[in-house]
Amino acid sequence: MNEPERPSPEALLRAAAREGRGRLKIFLGAAPGVGKTWEMLTEGHQRRAAGVDVVVGVVETHGRRETGALVEGHEVIPRRTVDHVGHTLGEMDIDAILARAPALVLVDELAHTNAPGSRHPKRYQDVEELLDAGIDVCSTLNIQHVESLNDVVASFTRVRVRETVPDSILEQAEIEVVDIPPDELIERLRDGKVYVPHEATRALGHFFSKSNLTALRELALRRAAQAVDAQMLEHVRAHALAGSFAVGERIVVAVSEHPHAAGLVRAGKRMADALRAPWTAVHIETRRDQHFSDGERRQLADTLALASRLGASTASIPAAGVVEGLGGFAKDARATQIVIGKSHRSWWFEARHGSVVDRLVRTIGDVAVHVLPSGEPVASGRKPERRRGQRWGQWGHPAHYLGALLMVAAMTVLGRLLVEVIDLGNIALLYLIPVMFAAASFSLRAGLFAGLASSLAYNFFFLPPTGTLTVANPENVISILVLLGVAVVTSQFAARVRAQADLAGASARQNAALASFSRQLTAAATQDELMQAICAEVARLLDVRAVLLLPSLAGPDLAAAYPPEDRMDQIELAAAQWAIDNEQPAGRGSATLTASDWLFHPLRASAASGRGVMAVLGIAREDAGDPVRSDEVPLLMSLLDQASIAFDRMALEEENLKAQAVGERDRLRAALLSSVSHDLRTPLTTILTAAQEFRTHPSPDLVETIDAEAQRLNRFVANLLDMARVEAGALPMKPEATDLFDAVASAVHDTRNALHGRQIDLDIAPDIPLVRLDPVLLHHCLINLLDNAGRYGEPGTPILVRCRRSPGALRLSVIDRGPGIPPGQEKRVFETFTRLEGSDRVRHGTGLGLAIVKGFAEAMGLSVEAANAEDPFGACFTIRIPEALIIRHLDNEDMP
Repeated sequence: MNEPERPSPEALLRAAAREGRGRLKIFLGAAPGVGKTWEMLTEGHQRRAAGVDVVVGVVETHGRRETGALVEGHEVIPRRTVDHVGHTLGEMDIDAILARAPALVLVDELAHTNAPGSRHPKRYQDVEELLDAGIDVCSTLNIQHVESLNDVVASFTRVRVRETVPDSILEQAEIEVVDIPPDELIERLRDGKVYVPHEATRALGHFFSKSNLTALRELALRRAAQAVDAQMLEHVRAHALAGSFAVGERIVVAVSEHPHAAGLVRAGKRMADALRAPWTAVHIETRRDQHFSDGERRQLADTLALASRLGASTASIPAAGVVEGLGGFAKDARATQIVIGKSHRSWWFEARHGSVVDRLVRTIGDVAVHVLPSGEPVASGRKPERRRGQRWGQWGHPAHYLGALLMVAAMTVLGRLLVEVIDLGNIALLYLIPVMFAAASFSLRAGLFAGLASSLAYNFFFLPPTGTLTVANPENVISILVLLGVAVVTSQFAARVRAQADLAGASARQNAALASFSRQLTAAATQDELMQAICAEVARLLDVRAVLLLPSLAGPDLAAAYPPEDRMDQIELAAAQWAIDNEQPAGRGSATLTASDWLFHPLRASAASGRGVMAVLGIAREDAGDPVRSDEVPLLMSLLDQASIAFDRMALEEENLKAQAVGERDRLRAALLSSVSHDLRTPLTTILTAAQEFRTHPSPDLVETIDAEAQRLNRFVANLLDMARVEAGALPMKPEATDLFDAVASAVHDTRNALHGRQIDLDIAPDIPLVRLDPVLLHHCLINLLDNAGRYGEPGTPILVRCRRSPGALRLSVIDRGPGIPPGQEKRVFETFTRLEGSDRVRHGTGLGLAIVKGFAEAMGLSVEAANAEDPFGACFTIRIPEALIIRHLDNEDMP
């Protein structure tokens, strides 16, 4: 505990990762109207006056004249307009800010959700990109938008906030709390300074009650304090500063294998709740752990599991002694308070071993130590119950003592052979070899036994008069005592080194097993793969059979097993259901339904998710013995924790995918409605108008207009049908030998009306070989590419169709002479209903043509790509025909 402080490598790595990034400052408030935006703008004016290049990325004034006045004087980056469901929305233009590259940008409402079609779905992700570019950001946030507090806020406000920000954003930010008393905020609300009068009256009766505002205010202050405390600890660890820095309470509860440790955990939970402090339950692994009975190991695992359920972090630390390990952990964790129990020991026990509590209090420094009694003392002479096979657990196996005795005999024989060559003092040194070997290989007691046997053998065989235990020379008495003393000390050191090596080895093996388990779970891509990986790894690491059952209305459903299992007996299903309902272990080795051959452990989701038990893991042995050995209980608990986290992560990913699918479906629905409303209504209106005019004034021009618009409608409906066929995978394929020049000429002929007034230049060599493609699908691809070039190229400019040979492929390109494709949008142009917003490429159209080209091309085994051509400049769309589809020699099947 007196070792010099060293910088934390993890803290240094995190500090290095922040180098070059911009700094984020968040103005945190309890509720709308406390003045966050005002403070942010004021900060911007102060920084600008100090010579900092400041711009406004986005600020929401909500019609407040005072806030609008503060915006004046700042350079405001114009917002990017987005069309969404018939409405025009303004979003922060992140590209314009990156191009402007200011030193500081002001971004209001960090939790805002961007309009569909934006680069990032959330504004905080825009801010992350600005920070990565080295730009400082000031932003605002209300406490109810913090992800971890979402459920807490909803519990008393009865309002579920949908826009949230991850807690990690706060952990990397400088936080300034903008705080006003609830009465003052309510007065501001009544004066119409927060909402318009009608909305203010409604808000006062719901969210903005005094009790809600007071609770939100406390949450904001406490969350800011937690963030500051975490940043302080990060700085302290990175710079190796000594001291506990007790500005925030941090509690460590020391647990052991005794039953009273559960009471310590509950006391630590009450203390942590009262102080609103983080807490950790820690067990110090010493050589005593090797002699724990099955019941003691199970009790320790249950205690740590209880601490985890109550919200504590748990740790098991190997150390030479309890005081050293607990003191070192408390120093690393910057703990301010330690909760420890004091066992009832006899005076003789404490005289021999000392008191852990007393030594901890003397050496721990400025950490408060709470000592709780352990309960009823153990009756004198009463020994802990042990299984029959463990009666040698404390003294060691008889074979160890026999081995020590044989080594002493070997040294005696060796000494008799060398007695004429070396003196007696050196012969005494030979007896240290069996002492050290026995202590290091077997146990301390075996080493002490070897030391005693060595001293007796040395006396009997080497000290005159030999053959007796009598010592004639008093100097030899000193030699015997020194030999015995050295043997004892050597045994102590060797046994201690062995115990530490055993602990380190066991810890390394467990860490390696957990690392392997984590890698297997991370590699799982689906829930089925994850469940099979959990069963396979648990079975391998614990040498058991493993099953995984999912909750269902019809009862536990067998989802995975290793080795494969087809069914479970009724008693096993009952135990699994009990584990699901009560979130506690059930089955063999537990306290419930012990008739089952299987032990079932629930896999619980995180408390924040509210999903409860997601699955139950069952384990059993082939010989119908106890499913888990006592020394494997800590490993099993760690495996269950990792499996629960992996299950929770998979569930969150599935929910996220579903949310993305819903969002994409909504986007497609909105885009379809927008396209239908425009691309159907416009030609229909033109046709109706021309038809009405034709009734009174017939003319060929009106006929051509009606025909052109009808063709436009036909193309739109055909595109919708083609897109449906692409998505359904129902494209009829009839590949045959196709001449690319003829295919291009046919497509140009069919688009002559749509491309009226446009010159089409063909750059196709006459020796271009035939290709094996579906001519109908290729025709559709070319028509859509030509139509796209006609709409996006500059009016009156020609369109170039070029075909070139490249290594291993033919490249058929359509190039317009338009503004080109914005950087980074080359792949997005092929998405369904995508029309590039915020660029010069916005034109009328459905956004289906290029998606159809991509679908048809991939169906034929081709690929399509978009880029900007240099000569001539413009958007270039290229269909790549691979070597396998190029016809070298015509076969009979290729003949028309």
